[in-house]
Amino acid sequence: MNTPICDFVRDYARSDALRLHMPGHKGTSFLVFEALDITEFEGADSLYEADGIILESEKNASDLFGCPTFYSTEGSSQCIRAMLYLTMLYARKLGRAPLIAAGRNVHRTFLSGAALLDLDVDWLCPKVSESYLSCHLTAEEVEDYLTVANRLPVAVYLTSPDYLGDIPDLAGIAQVCHRHGVLLLVDNAHGAYLRFLRPSRHPMDLGVDLCCDSAHKTLPVVTGGAYLHVSAQSDPLFLSEAKQALLLFGSTSPSYLILQSLDKANPYLQDYSRLLEQFLPAVDRLKEDLADHGYSLYGQERLKITLETKSYGYTGRDFAAILSAENMYCEFCDPDYVVLMLTPETGDQGLARLREKLLSVPKRPPIVRHPPVFHQGVRRLSIRQALFSLSETIAVDACEGRILAAATVGCPPAVPILICGEEIDRHTISCFRYYGITACSVVKNTAAESFCAG
Repeated sequence: MNTPICDFVRDYARSDALRLHMPGHKGTSFLVFEALDITEFEGADSLYEADGIILESEKNASDLFGCPTFYSTEGSSQCIRAMLYLTMLYARKLGRAPLIAAGRNVHRTFLSGAALLDLDVDWLCPKVSESYLSCHLTAEEVEDYLTVANRLPVAVYLTSPDYLGDIPDLAGIAQVCHRHGVLLLVDNAHGAYLRFLRPSRHPMDLGVDLCCDSAHKTLPVVTGGAYLHVSAQSDPLFLSEAKQALLLFGSTSPSYLILQSLDKANPYLQDYSRLLEQFLPAVDRLKEDLADHGYSLYGQERLKITLETKSYGYTGRDFAAILSAENMYCEFCDPDYVVLMLTPETGDQGLARLREKLLSVPKRPPIVRHPPVFHQGVRRLSIRQALFSLSETIAVDACEGRILAAATVGCPPAVPILICGEEIDRHTISCFRYYGITACSVVKNTAAESFCAG
């Protein structure tokens, strides 16, 4: 498999061309890579009107993923908004209201996209939830919702894998959605590698209609590289409007460094299944040894180790500090969990180093303080009304009865505890305190009164 973007840029860098175009460094080396940092000009193609080297590279990626695939240089955030825009267009084509039913643990990008597009959202919540980061919905629960819904949504939107590594039954949920004439959209930001398991567990191979992957999260791609995938069996509108959807939310100056990274990954990924087959048994053995040692593990994701640290006697943050003291840095920690992300690039030495440290941490009496039970707030304004309102930032302890204006989240994981437009109550305040949030953005009372009166 060739690398047309990389080949073009490297030939250009070696050509001693006079760069009378952006960027301003003109190829002069300040951080080493500048000679490879270019913009659109003759021969370099254009990401959103691709008909040359970028189109050729995207076709290579499409062959790898088995469906039409488009590049993003602004992560899955750009792709999530594009998926929502495509869903809105599809709803208009059908003459239906753009209603989406979404699992509650969406990334905050979903909220900004819904606000910008003025989408209505029904929130899907599991019967049992141990963390605001997870929303494990079953096919039966989705069936129950769609069967009794007063308004049938255009699409169901899920995050899978979620931040803790939980993966719902996407194949079963896709069958339910399609039986009701509803699309299934998936934020697969943490699961690009699932395509290269044998058999594939990638959403696009399980019946999903639209999906995004953050290539940079689990594949050897630099930060910002992502994919938008479209089912080959989907409505022709999605393919014809995919580039426009990405352009609507993307910079007109996409990074050619990121494009080269996506391009360079393609031939490497041709052999990625073999690399995973070699690496994953060692990860599985480590997980088994950790469980035998007394650790509690969460989730089903193969390349994630999620530790429920309280049962081992530590908060997640305290445990992360133990690792960082050894120059090991986790993906995420909160009072309850530590998330460790692995790839074949971690290598046997990296895995051995992690094993040695984890098995050397002494077990202590369990911490019995439980996280707050999931609680859905009462909606007072739409997401759009709340996000576009005048707001003020006040202490959490003074927020009771106020309406949340902007999602108060850390990044990672960027999953909202409360949704914009919902009322902050005592339970929400206790959740904010538990997760260390001391202030939040609320709608100014005059704006809230105006919206509610209107």
